[in-house]
Amino acid sequence: MKGWDRGCLSAPQAELVARWLGPPELIEDLSWGLTDTKVLKVHAGGLARIVKAAGRENHHIHREITAHAPYTRPLLAAGGAPLMLHSSRSARVIVLEYLDGNLVEGTAGELSAELHQQAGQLLGMLHAEEHRVDDHYEARATQKALSWLDRHHRIDPRLERDARRHLLDYSPSPVRVVPTHGDWHPRNWISHEGQLKAIDFGRFDFRPAASDFCRLAVRQWQKDPALELAFLDGYGKDPRAQDPWRIELLREAVGTAVWAFLVGDTVFEAQGHRMLGEALQNF
Repeated sequence: MKGWDRGCLSAPQAELVARWLGPPELIEDLSWGLTDTKVLKVHAGGLARIVKAAGRENHHIHREITAHAPYTRPLLAAGGAPLMLHSSRSARVIVLEYLDGNLVEGTAGELSAELHQQAGQLLGMLHAEEHRVDDHYEARATQKALSWLDRHHRIDPRLERDARRHLLDYSPSPVRVVPTHGDWHPRNWISHEGQLKAIDFGRFDFRPAASDFCRLAVRQWQKDPALELAFLDGYGKDPRAQDPWRIELLREAVGTAVWAFLVGDTVFEAQGHRMLGEALQNF
């Protein structure tokens, strides 16, 4: 007989969550279904919570724990991120405060200048928490993009050839890196009574600040350039003037097209192919 989690978690993960919260009641499975990350809304002790868990090879839970430990503090103080209540790196499971509201993606708020201005403010808080110079980030990121191209994909051979050439021709140099979300766009924003909140820090890492602009730049800001201006009004100085922006867009496009193909997300894969064509035009 399946336990409280209805088989969504491993037995050790389910037992650990039950020890933390008392026997929870599973309300809804909010998982995307593209990876083995599980996102469950539960009730425990009269309160709603989010349980996130992942498989043995999944590194996103570790990144999220790292993000919540110190780096989301200013967002939390502003009411713009959930509090992490429990975590276990060894079990690959965390429990988060449940945030009231609705996902912004697919709603009118996705193209709201006010919400983009708030998104810029929140991201600026995260990026301001720390900075360092990384002598090797650019080389690692470029090599990772090349390794994506070595995997199975459906990128047009001509575009693949051009992408490889530009990646191989690129001369990496030391770059300023900051705490980044890694997936900053309306799919990971929640709006509640006009206030924006950020979720899902599973791609957290130290990267150039401009890397967190990529996903907005290739979608929402293309639909309405005023959203970019609103975002920058909230964020402050545009980091794309200093960061290697065009190579960042190219690496992002390659990763999107290949990853989406590998997980079977045809809509996101099509977006990656469009991003790649646009990124190559910058060269």
